[in-house]
Amino acid sequence: MEKMEFQAESKRLLEMMVNSIYSQKEVFLRELISNASDAIDKIYYKALTDENLVFEKDQYYIKVVPNKENRTLKLIDTGIGMTKEELENNLGIIAKSGSLAFKKENQSKDGHDIIGQFGVGFYAAFMVADVVTVETKALGSEEAYRWQSEGADGYTIDTCQKETVGTEITLQLKDNQEEESYDDYLDEYQVKTIIKKYSDFIRYPIKMDITSSRPKEDSETEFAEYTEEQIINSMVPIWRKNKSELTDEDYANFYGEKHYGFDKPLKHIHVSVDGTIRYNAILFIPEKMPFDYYSKEFEKGLELYSNGVLIMDKCADLLPDHFSFVKGMVDSEDLSLNISREILQQDRQLKLIAKNICKKIKSELKSLLKNDREKYDAFYQSFGRQLKFGVYNEFGAEKDTLKDLLMFHSSKEKKLVTLDEYISKMPEDQKFIYYATGDSIDRIDKLPQTELVADKGYEILYFTEDIDEFAIKMLMTYEEKEFKSLSSGDLGLESEEEKKKAEEETSEEEKVVFTAMKEVLSGKVKDVRASKRLKSHPVCLTSDGEVTIEMEKVLSMMPENQNVKADKVLEININHEVYQSLKSAYESDKDKLNLYTNLLYNQALLIEGLTIEDPLEFTNDICKVMV
Repeated sequence: MEKMEFQAESKRLLEMMVNSIYSQKEVFLRELISNASDAIDKIYYKALTDENLVFEKDQYYIKVVPNKENRTLKLIDTGIGMTKEELENNLGIIAKSGSLAFKKENQSKDGHDIIGQFGVGFYAAFMVADVVTVETKALGSEEAYRWQSEGADGYTIDTCQKETVGTEITLQLKDNQEEESYDDYLDEYQVKTIIKKYSDFIRYPIKMDITSSRPKEDSETEFAEYTEEQIINSMVPIWRKNKSELTDEDYANFYGEKHYGFDKPLKHIHVSVDGTIRYNAILFIPEKMPFDYYSKEFEKGLELYSNGVLIMDKCADLLPDHFSFVKGMVDSEDLSLNISREILQQDRQLKLIAKNICKKIKSELKSLLKNDREKYDAFYQSFGRQLKFGVYNEFGAEKDTLKDLLMFHSSKEKKLVTLDEYISKMPEDQKFIYYATGDSIDRIDKLPQTELVADKGYEILYFTEDIDEFAIKMLMTYEEKEFKSLSSGDLGLESEEEKKKAEEETSEEEKVVFTAMKEVLSGKVKDVRASKRLKSHPVCLTSDGEVTIEMEKVLSMMPENQNVKADKVLEININHEVYQSLKSAYESDKDKLNLYTNLLYNQALLIEGLTIEDPLEFTNDICKVMV
């Protein structure tokens, strides 16, 4: 028996790996199974060039054997095995990859690809084991060897008895600790769950002896346990099957099996790319929003596989925030992984996949919008807010990507319409895309500000979510048509000449009344003026400037309220009876003018859904009018 030490660099790497490189201890099983699959692949490659070697796939498998009594976990493979020299090179020098070297020498384009890119995966075993024993017999060799190590102190290599070609790895598990139960890796159900999670699509059978129970003969109440060998993994992933072989039910079942959601997907997207970078992807657009979608607990991202082996549960880099609702997976052969396979290097391939996926999602959503409006409406009810956030986010970087997907409630259609649909129905004389904001459709319907535009026959978009106006402000225009709030100071319905003429026709009487009212409301409004938009209502609030009244409401509710205010204008309908009361009060009773002015201002606040500054004063003012 030879006692050997790891190289100093390898010793330090082993200690670091056991303590910090892997985020979860359970991935040790993924690494060992991946290595076993590589070992079988190597025989396959050999068979391609060796006419004396016939590769019969049914003869090759991986077996996992937990033993609670001895507290050992064994992995057996029928792969190529290792010679003594290969043991020293592959297991004695951490991070020297036998798989990578073999891969470079044996390129294949028939779907078989060596998984391993680094030699360190094997050492993940030391996260859960005090002693690791490897017994192996190489293809074409008469001798078998045993490699054994207790960790950083070194390892021994000795001859052993082994009849069959392949490798057996035995892990003597660590004792349970307060924060870690290593017995979990001896439990049939737990081991089976880990295999299904990470290695379900390894191309060779992964076998285990599974304990089940069945009724005893001549008894319906008593059961007897029995053990039978079962294949745990699915082997052939759905994304590598031909799309023509698959049904909608197959995709829906996959969605459920992967626990992407409790709903049924509205649409699936199956992508197979064999170009500069090769990858397969199955993406799902859910029907309903996850209950935690807007909570801190929600994590966006797609499952990421490398050659069928799960690398990351949630790869956030594959999805932009505005498409964070998409579920699914990506499997690629070309990704550059770090030594633990868990963390991707930020390379060109990953960014290219993400870019392509984003384009595909946009394309499929547009297709859904065009060809299945009912489904798109259902999707938009759940995730339209996220699209609008995407328009606003990052200073509008994605606004051109998302603008065609936006929808808002229409005053005419009484349903959601796209911006393109709105534009297509605009009269020739309409210059702007008009919108009104409010807490609900019913509330907006009753806004005084909508009267004039609605009477002209123009369609109005209803903004009922707090993000709506911010998104539109970022979008600015659609098809060169500017957006115009019905609460803005100028609705753009008059030419400059018409405005000038109206100003000239404003009587001195109106000017002095409104000047007096403006003094009463000093600090509360920017101006008081005659309204051109009101027809039946006596009063309303509008705004001058970029910050609208609705934006003020939203900003005031944010945690870091910077007290941003809209420049409010109180508009009075001079054709309403109320104006006659104002005029009379100005001429005969200035106190009554103050009273009426404050009442009208507070009424306008209530119409806009704004808080009255002094409710007690408001109620007292009402009482004064009544007596």
